Amino acid sequence: MIQIGLTGWGDHTSLYPDREAAANKLKTYNEWFETVELDSMFYAVQPLKNMQKWTDDTSSSFRFLVKAYQGMTGHSRGKIPFDSEEAMYQAFHLSLQTMLEAGKLEAVLFQYPPWFDCRREHVNALREARRRMGKVPCALEFRHRSWFEPEMRERTLRFMRDEGWIHSICDEPQTGIGCVPIVEETTHSELTVVRFHGRNEKGWQSSGQPNWREVRYLYRYSEAELTEWAQRLERLKAQSGKLCVIFNNNSGGDAADNGKQLMAMLGQLPPRGSFADVLPGREKPEQLNLF
Repeated sequence: MIQIGLTGWGDHTSLYPDREAAANKLKTYNEWFETVELDSMFYAVQPLKNMQKWTDDTSSSFRFLVKAYQGMTGHSRGKIPFDSEEAMYQAFHLSLQTMLEAGKLEAVLFQYPPWFDCRREHVNALREARRRMGKVPCALEFRHRSWFEPEMRERTLRFMRDEGWIHSICDEPQTGIGCVPIVEETTHSELTVVRFHGRNEKGWQSSGQPNWREVRYLYRYSEAELTEWAQRLERLKAQSGKLCVIFNNNSGGDAADNGKQLMAMLGQLPPRGSFADVLPGREKPEQLNLF
């Protein structure tokens, strides 16, 4: 099974052509896609009321890929707003409960920063993070090439399998040590995550610039690039029960279009049953031209 979605549901303006759709973004999003990356959890552990609302606003088949809080992956290198790491993980677990109980949690995505390189200290950190997460399914994504250098590639994959990590396979700019290549390998029999970050090499290196959030993921995948990926996904599907595919190329509004494009290539229809912008019966009445 291949399920396609986007990072977040708020920024994809092409999905919300009118006021009604914009006022009910998650429900409208769910008409197009049945999975989403919940990236707001990365910035703050979300209160239960938010998680409950999002759970209630989606169909029974909808799934959330929840991004791990930044204090859990070393992105927030200052003091965390919790009394201890234990308290941080407890709060995170509590926040997940409504989605877990509803069966809507796909996995928690641990995306580590570009400075998280392959060394014993960080291997131990991965073991500890996985232990703290218990039975919650967890996906792992690296941003430092050392994990997949030729001499480490198979050892890294074996470690992920042994520790129960789901592989998050990346398509991202190849700009040196602070990125990883496409590694077409699964590490979990039930789930594999694939994330499309775009191939904007210049934008990828814009961290620290005032507009870095606007340009980092500014990229539209071509038909040829998506065709190549459609073939790759079919191969990966044979190794893993489910593929959760996320388009993160949000900067220019390209994620939604590329997501729908790949869905069509794979012979899928969105939950609404059509790729038409307006479904039959939902047309807005035309205003009479009286003057």
